[in-house]
Amino acid sequence: MTTTLKDRIRAARQGGPAAVGQHDQAPDVPEQLGDVQGHEQVEPAMSKTVMAWLSRYKQEFDEALPAHIDADAFFAAVRAVLPTLAQCTPASTLQALLTCARFGLVPDGKHAVVKREGTTAVFVPMAQGFIDLMYRSGAVDSVHVGEIREHDEYSYEPTAPTPQDFVHRPDLRKSKEQRGDVVLCYAFAWLKGGVRSQVIILSREDAEEIRDEYSAAYQQAKAEGRADTFWHTHFLHMWRKSCVRRLAKVVPMSAELVALVKADDAGEAGQVQVLHAPDPEAARLLVEAEAASTAAEASQDAEAPTITRWLPVKHRTQPRRKASRRARRGRNRAA
Repeated sequence: MTTTLKDRIRAARQGGPAAVGQHDQAPDVPEQLGDVQGHEQVEPAMSKTVMAWLSRYKQEFDEALPAHIDADAFFAAVRAVLPTLAQCTPASTLQALLTCARFGLVPDGKHAVVKREGTTAVFVPMAQGFIDLMYRSGAVDSVHVGEIREHDEYSYEPTAPTPQDFVHRPDLRKSKEQRGDVVLCYAFAWLKGGVRSQVIILSREDAEEIRDEYSAAYQQAKAEGRADTFWHTHFLHMWRKSCVRRLAKVVPMSAELVALVKADDAGEAGQVQVLHAPDPEAARLLVEAEAASTAAEASQDAEAPTITRWLPVKHRTQPRRKASRRARRGRNRAA
């Protein structure tokens, strides 16, 4: 018998009979609610109906949302996206939104997206969502993500010292059309202490290889003759996001950032994502532990000079003991 929320969602996604009655039927939601192409005409009452269904799980959302995320702003974004999800199973909608909430990302299209793939709602963290979690780790000062167009001036020399190894000088007086098509996307971070990370650079071919190798949703859509995945509709966003994901692997990674990568991978593979989302209490403890570890390392660095000042004391005591022994031997001979 499934008892926990994660168990119920897993069973619902897999078609388990115990959970279908609780999660796969939203009350009074017409089938035509979620026509994605015509969602602008969906009656507001329908979204309210789905919101009322989600309100059953208010406690779960209250526990999932971190303290720094405004619940009203989160649910305002949810209301805006619900019409596009109405053809999705309520179970997948619930788990996608809970995953988004637990990572503290608002589904506003900038930090995260909750999108429909067939009848499944999928949580998609965007580039800014990954960047937000880098900042939360406390080890990153700033992150820069950019795109190089074919007529831009740029140079990349990996063996040159930082920051002369990479230079991008776009002519901002020109329009994007005048600057030409995007040929490269890049990302880098400045870390605490003034150190710059490795520069991640991806060509269009690199992005297409990532898409073809890792996106099960894209492959399935391609096989079915559909062109509705994010790789189809928002290729540049996914290209930039791929740069940020690779950047996440070369900067100090928090446990929360590692979990976000796993949840994103699960979404691409068509798997349940909430199983990878941090438990609110566990996430809080991890953040506290990471902060304590960082503080301890900083404290050790600060105390190092103090420790070295005491080291000579050990060297001074040794000659005194030797002199004392010689004095005793002299006294013994005299005796």
